[in-house]
This record gives sequence, C-alpha cells and structure tokens, in this order.
Amino acid sequence: MNRSLRLVLGDQLTPALASLRDLDAAADIVLMVEVADETRYVPHHKQKIVLVLSAMRHFAADLRSRGIRVDYVQLDDPANTGSFGGELQRAVARHRPATVVLTEPGEWRVREMMQSWQAALGLPVEIRDDDRFLCPRADFACWLEGRSAPRMEFFYREMRKRTGWLMEAGKPVGGDWNFDSENRKKLPAREVVPVRQGFLPDAITREVMALVALRCADHLGDLDAFHWAVTREGALQALDAFLREGLPRFGDYQDAMRAGAPWVFHSIISPYLNIGLLVAREVCEAAIAEWQAGRAPLNAVEGFVRQILGWREYVRGLYWSCMPDYEKGNFLDAQRPLPSFYWTGDTPMRCIRETVQDTLRHAYAHHIQRLMVTGNFALLAGLKPSEVEAWYLIVYADAFEWVELPNVHGMVLHADGGFLGSKPYAASGAYIDRMSDYCKGCAYDVKQKSGAAACPFNYLYWDFLLRNEPKLSGNPRMAMPYRSLAAMDADRKKQIRADATRFLDSLT
Repeated sequence: MNRSLRLVLGDQLTPALASLRDLDAAADIVLMVEVADETRYVPHHKQKIVLVLSAMRHFAADLRSRGIRVDYVQLDDPANTGSFGGELQRAVARHRPATVVLTEPGEWRVREMMQSWQAALGLPVEIRDDDRFLCPRADFACWLEGRSAPRMEFFYREMRKRTGWLMEAGKPVGGDWNFDSENRKKLPAREVVPVRQGFLPDAITREVMALVALRCADHLGDLDAFHWAVTREGALQALDAFLREGLPRFGDYQDAMRAGAPWVFHSIISPYLNIGLLVAREVCEAAIAEWQAGRAPLNAVEGFVRQILGWREYVRGLYWSCMPDYEKGNFLDAQRPLPSFYWTGDTPMRCIRETVQDTLRHAYAHHIQRLMVTGNFALLAGLKPSEVEAWYLIVYADAFEWVELPNVHGMVLHADGGFLGSKPYAASGAYIDRMSDYCKGCAYDVKQKSGAAACPFNYLYWDFLLRNEPKLSGNPRMAMPYRSLAAMDADRKKQIRADATRFLDSLT
C-alpha cells in the first residue's frame, strides 16, 4: 500500500491544511505529537500551552469523527521522545509509510529541523506551502526586492488591489487607503464595553490543564482564568461575538485602554488565527460583510482588515525574507536587562502594572498595551532586545516567532534601524494619559516633568532622545521632538539625565 504519513503541527489546526487536502482516508495516517521541546524552548505561559494542546486533541477527535486515522502521541506518554524528529522516526517505524507529507511551519527553527528529516528517515519528505496566508512567501520576496524601506502601507495597498477588498473601480472605498486618523479616540468614562463570554473548559481541556499544571509548574500564568475556545466551532462563536459587539466601535477606540477592561472592543481572535482554528480570508470577509450590511462603519472594518491583510501578512513576509539574521540587530545599542516587574507587575507605574497583570491572568493584552506601555517603556529604558523579545514570546497566547519577532524587534524596539518602521514608537506619559485612565490613581504624577514624583515616562522620553541623538536626529519623522530638545537649556537636559539615571539605576 502506498501509504503517506501526514504530520500536523500544533499551529496547523485547519481542516483544509495543504498537507491534508489530498489525504486518502483508506490508506494515509495523520500524525500529531505533543512534544516537550515545544513547551520549553521558551517557558510559555501556561494558558498558551493548554490552548495549543487542548485544541490539538479536539482537532484529532474531529479528524477521527470523519473517518481519518490519527496517530496521536500525548505529552505524558512514557515512550514520547520529546522532539518532532524523534516522534517522526517512531511513527515511521510503526506505520512504514512510503512518504511523509508536511505543511511548512511558521517558525524558522522548525523549518531548519524539517530540512534534515528526509536524510534521517530515508524516505521522501514533501514540504508544502502554507496557503492559509494571503500572500505567498515567494510573492512577498518579489515585492520586497530592491526596497531599502519596505513600508507596510504600500504592501497593504497592493494586497487590497490583489484581493479587491474594500475597493471600488480600482480605488479604495471612502477615498482613502486607511482611516487611522479616525481610530485614535479616548474611551469616554461612560462608554460601556462588551462583556466577553469566555469558554468553560470541557473534560479534555481540564485534563490538559492538570497535565500542564504538573509538567509546567514553574511557568508563569494563571490557569484558573483560562477562557479560550479550543475548537473551530468555539473560535467561530468568538468571531461572531466580536462582529456583533465589538467591531462597530472597534475603529473609534482601537487605541484606547481602560483599567479592568483588557478586551475593550478588540476581537481577541489572534490566538485562533495563529493556530489555525480560523483563517485570515474568512475573518476579513466576515468583517467586510458587516460593513456591506450597514452594521459596522468603514473606519472600523478597514482598521480591522488592515491588521490582518496588512500587518499580519507583512510581518510574516518580513520574517521569512530576513531570517535568520534579522533578530541579531541592535541599532540603538540597548543593553539594560529586563526589569523583574515584567514578570510580576510589581511596580508603582499603574499602566505597566495593569498591562502585566492582564497579561499574567489572560495571556493577552491588546496591541496598544503591548506597543505603547510595555513596549514603549522597553524602548525608552534601552532594554536589551533579546530579553524583551523572549518576554513577548513567552507571555502571550498568540505569540509565535514569525509574528512576534518582527513586531517587537522592528516596531517596538527599532532594533532593525528603521527597516520595518519609519520611526521609533516613543512617547511620554502624556500619550498614556490621553489614551487611558491608567494615570488616575498612579503613584506618579503624569503632569510633572521632573523629580521623584514625576511620571518616569516623561523624563525617560527626553533621555531616550538625548541618548540616541546621533542615530535619530537625522530622521525626518523625529524632526519635531529634536527641535524641542534643541530649545531646552543645559540645566533642563542635566535634570532629565539625572532623573533617568536615578530611576533606571533603581531597577537593578
């Protein structure tokens, strides 16, 4: 029998996956493995591990219900070798397939493993393109060629033209390519945000939770708050809830933050997209259908589509085009170690405390919390890129290196020298005060510019500009803050440096 073995990874839980598309249920076998290496190459948040393993088990059960043979190896199987390669070799010995069929992985390190499997197994290994994404890697590489500053906005416009989404007669509907200027409103105190209904763990998820609590006891995170969907049906329910309750207000308030409201109007579906329970095309088309039906405004739908069709596809393309060297850059020579409060939330800075505590409890924070609170602090304080990147990869349920690394290395830390983003996303406490209620009740005063009582973001912002003036002052998008810096007298600059040194030294 010409049998093939189809390996499905934990972020490939899509029935229409390339490597499953021509499967012969009478002959072929699907292999799914829970391996220790994937739980500990970084010590992932416990909720992320539970999400992936429980979703894998539910996906395997769904395949079996459709008459497909699944060879499933659990994490606590005594014979489990703990690695993809080891489990693949054991499965080949069990089933004697003629070929192994795979879909390309999301991460560089796993692709490197796959390159050696054909020689190690002594039989053909076919690696298929992952066509769940909207822009094939080869197409992105062609777009990138010759561009010294490959801005997402221009890639996004090409993708809009390619898909025809939100286009009319070859032009963007509404007359503009994006409506970002309309999507920066502060959340009014009386604005009611949706109450998101989580998903109660079923028997399979409870079993995985007990396993993770035992095997990953030293990992961070709160399992009692686990609320994620672990099936495609649940993910579709989460998407539908967002379309009804979140999308109509998402555009206006996508940059807003509120203490005690970690979701605001965000979709919270990125973990489902990144493990394959949802796919980009259906999500974008569902959002566009809401606009077409008059249930969601254009600024909200365009902003949401841009996050997926624009940023998500763009960072994936950059990752695969620029690895493995991309992560090695440190343009601003940031060397300070990651402060302990990133792991505990134990800091008088309320914005960071709220964001980190949300992260520990939910394995989630929305993109402005990640960029303009924890990320902004890391940038201003000069935290070491490799440590910051490891933190983001560890703590979020949706974090896989292909999406995490470009966002953090390039957008958050400007460590690539401006290849991804045209300027550093640096801001003082005034931005956080404008876009959140975090500053109320904080131990620091956001209105004070200097001294021990002042918001640290205020003097750290100017210290960041002083410290990096040789590298950043020539950037046209930094001209305004550097003009303000030039107008400061020597005593003010001396005070800024003193405040920053005092505060940063206290972290260590």
